[in-house]
Amino acid sequence: MKDVIKKDDVISALKQCYDPEIPVNIYDLGLVYDISISGDDVKITMTLTSPFCPVTDYMIEDIKNKVKELSSANNVDLQITFDPPWDKNKMSEEAKSQLGL
Repeated sequence: MKDVIKKDDVISALKQCYDPEIPVNIYDLGLVYDISISGDDVKITMTLTSPFCPVTDYMIEDIKNKVKELSSANNVDLQITFDPPWDKNKMSEEAKSQLGL
């Protein structure tokens, strides 16, 4: 029997994923808008710092792989949205401190 997927495990996995241009994980950057879990499927709705991000494909694969590896997810559906657009106010206080903001 497969373990139940815990949201905290998904968040821990997301905290292992970075935008290569910014030394803060995507969760603390405020790029993740929603995490929903249904059985062994995880759906993540998130944004990017820019719609023109040159490493989008790399980031998507990295996120999917880490969530599958660090939770018991079988399928990871990643939805990218730019509504609402990302801004620095979505960052955690820790991320702002790390970046000197």
